[in-house]
Amino acid sequence: MNKKFTENPVDRFAERISARADRLSPSMQSVAEYIRDNLSATLSQSALEIAHITDTSDATVIRTVQALGFSGLRDLKDTIEGFFIATNSPTAKMASTTSDVASDVDTAIDFMVEDQLNAMRELAKPHNRSGMQNAVTLLSKANRIGVSGIGASGIIASYAARLFSRSGYPAYELTRTGISLAEQLIQMGEGDVIVMLGHGRLHREASATVAEAERLSVPLVGIVTSDKSPLIKIAQASIILPRSKSDQVALHAPMMCCLETMMLGLASANPTKPLETLERIVEIRNRIRPRK
Repeated sequence: MNKKFTENPVDRFAERISARADRLSPSMQSVAEYIRDNLSATLSQSALEIAHITDTSDATVIRTVQALGFSGLRDLKDTIEGFFIATNSPTAKMASTTSDVASDVDTAIDFMVEDQLNAMRELAKPHNRSGMQNAVTLLSKANRIGVSGIGASGIIASYAARLFSRSGYPAYELTRTGISLAEQLIQMGEGDVIVMLGHGRLHREASATVAEAERLSVPLVGIVTSDKSPLIKIAQASIILPRSKSDQVALHAPMMCCLETMMLGLASANPTKPLETLERIVEIRNRIRPRK
């Protein structure tokens, strides 16, 4: 196997903090630690914004960045971007995964079982139980449910929208990329609730969805894989399902289990609604089936 795909990418920023921590003043350490723990947010923040959050000055932010060996904030952001590109490489993650399960099928089964058990343990934690309850409360009162996701998450979003609709909760998907997403976003209306499937920092489509939701005062439910996700601060309810091994291929079963749990929660909140909807679906199917 090509070595460049098996090596773990290096978080250069964390390395520099560790190597130069003794040279930083307390205020500079605060800035460095904030950036280290909020890499995604830092990409969209100015020195002044970081200074406000860390209760320092923009001059301190710039001095910290330079003390860590970067020429300036732009150089720092370029490094963070490179780190995200490396760690999010699907080729590298697949290479890492296949390296672990290369011996036989049994190891692949063990890998999957371990990953799913970890996800279910996370789902059962108190903060996620509370997040699920908040989500079900919001969704049960929604006029319609929009489900947002792109790429592989878009396929899951389409499935979730169908799942909610079959349970008696009208739903639509927000799964397109680029400017064609606008044609889906115009469906959003007051009284809706949006479920957002997020894996990291907000991409343009997610940002556009959030902006439209804020314009219409539409609540957001976030299902994310990291407690550093910016969605957590934006959403009215959130569920965090961290991957057991972030450097390996993303498995989407935990997200689907979470959405199916959400559907069951809605069914328990109003048991007659899914029964009435399914009965109606059966009636319509019988009209469509050819008579024998």
